[in-house]
Amino acid sequence: MDLIPLLSFFLLKGKCRFCDKSISWQYPAVEFLTGTLFLLFFVLRLPELNSFVDFAQAGYFVFIISLFVLILVYDLKHLLIPDEAIEAGLMVSGLWYLTAFLLGAQSLQELAGYIFSSLGASAFLLTLFLVTKGKGMGFGDVKFALLMGLFLGYPKIIAGLFLSFLIGAIIGLVMILLQKKGMKSEIPFAPFLVAGSFVAFFWGEAILQEYYMLFSFF
Repeated sequence: MDLIPLLSFFLLKGKCRFCDKSISWQYPAVEFLTGTLFLLFFVLRLPELNSFVDFAQAGYFVFIISLFVLILVYDLKHLLIPDEAIEAGLMVSGLWYLTAFLLGAQSLQELAGYIFSSLGASAFLLTLFLVTKGKGMGFGDVKFALLMGLFLGYPKIIAGLFLSFLIGAIIGLVMILLQKKGMKSEIPFAPFLVAGSFVAFFWGEAILQEYYMLFSFF
Protein backbone atom coordinates (compact mmCIF):
# COMPACT_ATOMS: atom_id res chain seq x y z
CA MET A 1 0.00 0.00 0.00
CA ASP A 2 3.01 2.30 0.37
CA LEU A 3 3.99 2.23 -3.31
CA ILE A 4 0.73 3.06 -5.06
CA PRO A 5 1.19 6.35 -6.98
CA LEU A 6 -0.75 9.27 -5.47
CA LEU A 7 -3.03 7.07 -3.37
CA SER A 8 -0.26 6.06 -0.95
CA PHE A 9 0.64 9.69 -0.30
CA PHE A 10 -2.88 10.51 0.85
CA LEU A 11 -3.40 7.25 2.74
CA LEU A 12 -0.19 7.97 4.67
CA LYS A 13 -1.29 11.60 5.14
CA GLY A 14 1.92 12.82 3.55
CA LYS A 15 4.20 11.15 6.11
CA CYS A 16 6.50 8.13 6.12
CA ARG A 17 4.92 5.16 7.87
CA PHE A 18 8.18 4.25 9.65
CA CYS A 19 9.93 7.52 10.58
CA ASP A 20 6.90 9.84 10.50
CA LYS A 21 8.80 12.43 8.47
CA SER A 22 6.87 14.50 5.94
CA ILE A 23 6.99 13.35 2.31
CA SER A 24 7.67 16.13 -0.19
CA TRP A 25 4.76 17.21 -2.40
CA GLN A 26 7.21 16.79 -5.28
CA TYR A 27 6.52 13.06 -5.39
CA PRO A 28 2.73 13.11 -5.81
CA ALA A 29 3.06 16.10 -8.16
CA VAL A 30 5.43 14.18 -10.44
CA GLU A 31 3.25 11.06 -10.22
CA PHE A 32 0.18 13.10 -11.16
CA LEU A 33 1.94 14.82 -14.07
CA THR A 34 3.37 11.57 -15.45
CA GLY A 35 0.08 9.71 -15.08
CA THR A 36 -1.83 12.52 -16.78
CA LEU A 37 0.59 12.55 -19.72
CA PHE A 38 0.36 8.76 -20.09
CA LEU A 39 -3.43 8.89 -19.98
CA LEU A 40 -3.52 11.73 -22.51
CA PHE A 41 -1.17 9.86 -24.80
CA PHE A 42 -3.18 6.65 -24.83
CA VAL A 43 -6.53 8.43 -25.12
CA LEU A 44 -5.33 10.39 -28.16
CA ARG A 45 -3.18 7.69 -29.75
CA LEU A 46 -4.98 4.42 -28.91
CA PRO A 47 -7.06 4.44 -32.15
CA GLU A 48 -3.79 4.60 -34.12
CA LEU A 49 -2.27 1.46 -32.53
CA ASN A 50 -2.95 -1.25 -35.08
CA SER A 51 0.29 -3.21 -35.39
CA PHE A 52 3.38 -4.37 -33.53
CA VAL A 53 5.36 -1.42 -34.87
CA ASP A 54 2.67 0.99 -33.62
CA PHE A 55 2.90 -0.50 -30.12
CA ALA A 56 6.70 -0.38 -30.27
CA GLN A 57 6.52 3.29 -31.20
CA ALA A 58 4.10 3.86 -28.31
CA GLY A 59 6.68 2.30 -26.00
CA TYR A 60 9.31 4.68 -27.35
CA PHE A 61 7.05 7.69 -26.79
CA VAL A 62 6.22 6.58 -23.23
CA PHE A 63 9.94 6.30 -22.48
CA ILE A 64 10.67 9.77 -23.87
CA ILE A 65 7.72 11.31 -22.01
CA SER A 66 9.04 9.82 -18.76
CA LEU A 67 12.54 11.09 -19.54
CA PHE A 68 11.25 14.60 -20.25
CA VAL A 69 9.45 14.66 -16.89
CA LEU A 70 12.69 13.61 -15.19
CA ILE A 71 14.60 16.39 -16.97
CA LEU A 72 11.93 18.95 -16.06
CA VAL A 73 12.07 18.09 -12.35
CA TYR A 74 15.88 17.84 -12.23
CA ASP A 75 16.38 21.20 -13.92
CA LEU A 76 13.85 22.85 -11.59
CA LYS A 77 15.72 21.53 -8.54
CA HIS A 78 19.35 21.80 -9.66
CA LEU A 79 19.35 24.23 -12.62
CA LEU A 80 21.05 21.46 -14.58
CA ILE A 81 20.11 18.92 -17.23
CA PRO A 82 21.93 15.63 -16.54
CA ASP A 83 24.02 14.46 -19.50
CA GLU A 84 23.06 10.87 -18.68
CA ALA A 85 19.41 11.64 -19.42
CA ILE A 86 20.23 13.26 -22.76
CA GLU A 87 22.55 10.41 -23.72
CA ALA A 88 19.94 7.79 -22.80
CA GLY A 89 17.30 9.61 -24.82
CA LEU A 90 19.54 9.97 -27.87
CA MET A 91 20.57 6.32 -27.70
CA VAL A 92 17.01 5.01 -27.41
CA SER A 93 15.83 7.39 -30.13
CA GLY A 94 18.59 6.24 -32.45
CA LEU A 95 17.76 2.59 -31.83
CA TRP A 96 14.06 3.20 -32.38
CA TYR A 97 14.43 5.11 -35.66
CA LEU A 98 16.97 2.64 -36.99
CA THR A 99 14.64 -0.25 -36.13
CA ALA A 100 11.64 1.54 -37.63
CA PHE A 101 13.60 2.21 -40.82
CA LEU A 102 14.75 -1.41 -41.13
CA LEU A 103 11.19 -2.61 -40.57
CA GLY A 104 9.91 -0.28 -43.26
CA ALA A 105 7.87 1.83 -40.80
CA GLN A 106 9.95 4.93 -41.54
CA SER A 107 11.07 6.08 -44.97
CA LEU A 108 14.51 7.53 -45.56
CA GLN A 109 12.88 10.92 -46.10
CA GLU A 110 11.03 10.71 -42.77
CA LEU A 111 14.19 9.61 -40.99
CA ALA A 112 16.10 12.54 -42.49
CA GLY A 113 13.32 14.86 -41.32
CA TYR A 114 13.80 13.82 -37.70
CA ILE A 115 17.59 14.16 -37.98
CA PHE A 116 17.39 17.63 -39.51
CA SER A 117 14.78 18.67 -36.92
CA SER A 118 17.17 17.57 -34.19
CA LEU A 119 20.20 19.32 -35.64
CA GLY A 120 18.22 22.42 -36.62
CA ALA A 121 16.68 22.88 -33.18
CA SER A 122 20.04 22.43 -31.49
CA ALA A 123 21.74 24.83 -33.92
CA PHE A 124 19.06 27.45 -33.22
CA LEU A 125 19.55 27.24 -29.45
CA LEU A 126 23.32 27.10 -29.90
CA THR A 127 23.15 30.40 -31.79
CA LEU A 128 21.18 31.96 -28.92
CA PHE A 129 23.63 30.48 -26.43
CA LEU A 130 26.60 32.00 -28.24
CA VAL A 131 24.94 35.38 -28.85
CA THR A 132 23.93 35.74 -25.18
CA LYS A 133 27.24 34.23 -24.01
CA GLY A 134 25.37 31.61 -22.02
CA LYS A 135 23.23 34.12 -20.12
CA GLY A 136 20.02 33.39 -22.03
CA MET A 137 20.20 29.63 -21.52
CA GLY A 138 22.61 26.88 -20.58
CA PHE A 139 24.47 24.55 -22.90
CA GLY A 140 22.37 21.71 -21.50
CA ASP A 141 19.38 23.27 -23.26
CA VAL A 142 21.31 23.15 -26.53
CA LYS A 143 21.92 19.43 -26.05
CA PHE A 144 18.33 18.85 -24.98
CA ALA A 145 17.15 20.37 -28.27
CA LEU A 146 18.77 17.42 -30.08
CA LEU A 147 16.42 15.08 -28.23
CA MET A 148 13.50 17.45 -28.62
CA GLY A 149 13.90 17.42 -32.40
CA LEU A 150 14.05 13.63 -32.54
CA PHE A 151 10.92 13.42 -30.41
CA LEU A 152 8.84 15.91 -32.38
CA GLY A 153 10.21 15.83 -35.91
CA TYR A 154 9.23 18.33 -38.58
CA PRO A 155 7.08 20.46 -38.55
CA LYS A 156 6.13 19.93 -34.88
CA ILE A 157 9.57 21.07 -33.76
CA ILE A 158 8.72 24.58 -35.01
CA ALA A 159 5.61 24.66 -32.84
CA GLY A 160 7.57 23.16 -29.95
CA LEU A 161 10.26 25.84 -29.98
CA PHE A 162 7.77 28.66 -30.46
CA LEU A 163 5.58 27.43 -27.59
CA SER A 164 8.62 26.95 -25.35
CA PHE A 165 9.67 30.58 -25.71
CA LEU A 166 6.07 31.79 -25.45
CA ILE A 167 5.43 29.85 -22.23
CA GLY A 168 8.79 30.93 -20.84
CA ALA A 169 8.08 34.59 -21.61
CA ILE A 170 4.62 34.47 -20.01
CA ILE A 171 5.75 32.69 -16.84
CA GLY A 172 8.88 34.84 -16.56
CA LEU A 173 6.80 38.02 -16.86
CA VAL A 174 4.30 36.79 -14.25
CA MET A 175 7.11 35.93 -11.82
CA ILE A 176 8.67 39.37 -12.30
CA LEU A 177 5.32 41.09 -11.75
CA LEU A 178 4.80 39.04 -8.60
CA GLN A 179 8.34 39.99 -7.56
CA LYS A 180 9.32 36.33 -7.32
CA LYS A 181 12.15 36.90 -9.78
CA GLY A 182 14.15 39.87 -11.05
CA MET A 183 15.28 40.71 -14.58
CA LYS A 184 18.69 39.12 -13.88
CA SER A 185 17.40 36.07 -11.97
CA GLU A 186 18.39 32.66 -13.24
CA ILE A 187 15.37 30.66 -14.39
CA PRO A 188 15.70 27.07 -15.68
CA PHE A 189 14.68 26.89 -19.33
CA ALA A 190 14.32 23.12 -19.73
CA PRO A 191 10.85 23.08 -18.09
CA PHE A 192 9.64 25.47 -20.80
CA LEU A 193 11.22 23.32 -23.51
CA VAL A 194 9.52 20.25 -22.02
CA ALA A 195 6.16 22.02 -21.77
CA GLY A 196 6.43 23.27 -25.35
CA SER A 197 7.39 19.77 -26.50
CA PHE A 198 4.37 18.16 -24.87
CA VAL A 199 1.90 20.71 -26.25
CA ALA A 200 3.45 20.39 -29.72
CA PHE A 201 3.49 16.59 -29.51
CA PHE A 202 -0.23 16.36 -28.78
CA TRP A 203 -1.58 19.36 -30.67
CA GLY A 204 1.29 20.73 -32.77
CA GLU A 205 -0.21 19.95 -36.16
CA ALA A 206 -3.53 21.57 -35.23
CA ILE A 207 -1.75 24.66 -33.88
CA LEU A 208 0.34 25.02 -37.05
CA GLN A 209 -2.72 24.53 -39.23
CA GLU A 210 -4.57 27.30 -37.37
CA TYR A 211 -1.49 29.51 -37.68
CA TYR A 212 -1.25 28.98 -41.45
CA MET A 213 -4.99 29.61 -41.87
CA LEU A 214 -4.77 32.82 -39.86
CA PHE A 215 -1.91 34.26 -41.88
CA SER A 216 -3.37 33.10 -45.20
CA PHE A 217 -5.86 35.96 -44.89
CA PHE A 218 -3.07 38.56 -45.01
